[in-house]
Amino acid sequence: MKAFMDETFLLGTKTAQELYEKYADMRKIPVLDYHCHINPQEIYEDRKFENIAQVWLGGDHYKWRQMRTNGVDEKYITGDAPDREKFRKWAETLPKLIGNPLYHWSHLELRYYFGFTGNLNADTAEEVWNLCNAKLQQADFSVRGLIRQSNVRLICTTDDPVDPLNWHEKIKADDSFDVQVLPAWRPDRAMNIEKPDFVDYIEKLSDVSGVRITDFASLQKALAVRMDYFAEHGCSVSDHGLEYVMYEPASDEKIDEIFKSALLGMKPARKEELQFKTAFMLFVAGEYHRRNWVMQLHYGAKRDNNGAMFEKLGPDTGFDCISNHTPSAQLADFLNALTKTGIPKTIVYSLNPVDDAAIGSVIGCFQGDGVKSRIQQGSAWWFNDHFTGMTNQMKSLASLSMLGNFVGMLTDSRSFLSYTRHDYFRRILCDMIGTWVENGEYPYEEKILAELVKGISFNNAVEYFGFDLKTI
Repeated sequence: MKAFMDETFLLGTKTAQELYEKYADMRKIPVLDYHCHINPQEIYEDRKFENIAQVWLGGDHYKWRQMRTNGVDEKYITGDAPDREKFRKWAETLPKLIGNPLYHWSHLELRYYFGFTGNLNADTAEEVWNLCNAKLQQADFSVRGLIRQSNVRLICTTDDPVDPLNWHEKIKADDSFDVQVLPAWRPDRAMNIEKPDFVDYIEKLSDVSGVRITDFASLQKALAVRMDYFAEHGCSVSDHGLEYVMYEPASDEKIDEIFKSALLGMKPARKEELQFKTAFMLFVAGEYHRRNWVMQLHYGAKRDNNGAMFEKLGPDTGFDCISNHTPSAQLADFLNALTKTGIPKTIVYSLNPVDDAAIGSVIGCFQGDGVKSRIQQGSAWWFNDHFTGMTNQMKSLASLSMLGNFVGMLTDSRSFLSYTRHDYFRRILCDMIGTWVENGEYPYEEKILAELVKGISFNNAVEYFGFDLKTI
């Protein structure tokens, strides 16, 4: 019987073990976190956590969903129960999660950061609570210490166009911290014309940009002003959270009419909403191409499904699901429309795993201009970042596009312990490649294999995004 989560965890062949140890181990090959949701203020202030529950359970809707599934009362999840009791409820839940990535992630974090090699459950909860809390009092377990322990070289946060980026400025000015922390442009609120707070948001965007927004042309000008500001702060990455990649074109006059009506508080019809969003995305994509920014498209989520809990807790609290409304034809039409102005480097993520093959086929239509894999399929995301999801995504990418140019894993997390997800991903990657080699499906040429694994783990992202980092 193989030991639980030993050094060869998920590495089923000798070739996989060799590739991981030499070319993927986080302790040797650094992490580039090009998309996450961590708070730059906490990085600047170098937050110290009082206990493991604050690190693990604060804002982690992955864990919240499973605790609810296990019958845990909400007061131990998002309520006012003491942190110690919340942690115990998570420890009682964890053993039920056999086959779930949370079981692996939790134990990878306990091993990597806290040196705990046992199993977390109700019987060991007190031991783990005391061990972790004692470690968290040490100097190298502050936010910056955890980032350094994780061998992270660069972080891209997620930032709204109206954000002043003051915390990024302070981090950059602090010579004591050598990890780059850059903003990433997330303009969803400027696009979501159907939302009840849209008018208030546009007023705020007017104030921040110094552009009086009265029509679609002035909205474009305001956005361009803020893009300039973000670029001055090192931003070269955008990100969009979409229902799906829509393509519903309309005349300039129609878009202006829709936008002006929205400014008067009139909610657009569904078709008008999609027409406006299409025009918005075409504009910003053209700007990204002009500025050499990378465009990330995350789509396929149906959000805030439990109305009662949304009213009580708000968004991002564990009540989203996969949508089946993700037609690849509209993705192709959208990218095709961009051929007139230039297609930026683009990473496409669908939350629906049935889209893997469709994305692989679409992106192949729009490669070229001398750019390696200009259009990429993004890593298995959210409900798919588990062994099966990651394996299927990479095998589909390999079958239909070019795995060797893949920019690899991202954390997409609010937790400063979640960098072990890169380790999880790299183990799966090495196991897959190692299996192909040992099955005779790919030659054992160590130099080439090393380039592949280091590339997907780190180097490809450095080159693709154009960050000021050295490859390994």
